[in-house]
Amino acid sequence: MPYPYVTVDVFTETAFGGNPLAVVTDARGLDADAMQRIASEFNYSETTFILPPEDPAHTARVRIFTPAREVPFAGHPNVGTALVVAWAGNCLGRPVGDVVKFEEEAGLVPVAIARDRNGAARRATLTAPQPLAIGAEVEPSIVSACCGLAVEQVDCTAHRPVSVSVGLPFVVARLTDRAALSAAAPDVGAFRHFAAGMPTPDLLVYVYTAGDGGRVDYHCRMFAPLDNIMEDPATGSANAALVGLLTQLDERSDCAVELRIAQGEDMGRPSLLLAGARKVFGKVEDIRIGGGAVEMMSGTLRAV
Repeated sequence: MPYPYVTVDVFTETAFGGNPLAVVTDARGLDADAMQRIASEFNYSETTFILPPEDPAHTARVRIFTPAREVPFAGHPNVGTALVVAWAGNCLGRPVGDVVKFEEEAGLVPVAIARDRNGAARRATLTAPQPLAIGAEVEPSIVSACCGLAVEQVDCTAHRPVSVSVGLPFVVARLTDRAALSAAAPDVGAFRHFAAGMPTPDLLVYVYTAGDGGRVDYHCRMFAPLDNIMEDPATGSANAALVGLLTQLDERSDCAVELRIAQGEDMGRPSLLLAGARKVFGKVEDIRIGGGAVEMMSGTLRAV
């Protein structure tokens, strides 16, 4: 049986930028083993598979696979999949409006579709399926070793390296400056050595750049070599967790935070992620991540 697919570059409005994603638009009949083989064949950081929802009030059930494993939630797969079905105007034969709701292992993921004056879908913004969870801290020396940096290049003034999640966990660490971020390079041996003692081996490093008059508030990079992803061009789930963490660290008990985050520039795939969150009476909520996408390819999987 043939299975149609579409590939898109996500968190960009320019072809060959952003983070590539493959979307199998009707995955009925595929089991988990077949999905994993297909994801490994595409070899993108993630591939999504659209299935009928368990609750007919929702748009679809979406399963997300990296080349190595299934994950409960991810950012650019939700943004890209939402835009693919919005461009098609339907999902598994049912019309698509301005909000889609995807059932995923981490929970229900609502994604709002922003359209231009002609009604064309231009941007998608997801709301995280789980509240911000702040976990164990990680020694700065582990982060520096995994990134090939000096320990002094890990900036602990705002927070120590720490595990954070809004559905998928990442270790988040701030670096001293843009030069340190550019110099970072994943050391696979260090990741393997320290993996057992880390809350997760997936690492987001970032630096504040708005104070330098930059066009964005932060630049970041994400390394997950133990998931066969040496570097990810745009990581929505990690940046959603980051904006949640930064909102929690804000001294105000009530605030709204909106950030422009650049990723992928150091690997030649520039990406722009629009992140936001609110804090109400000291509690972080409404964590969002969004951006655009460009359709790249479409075709049919024939050998499954």
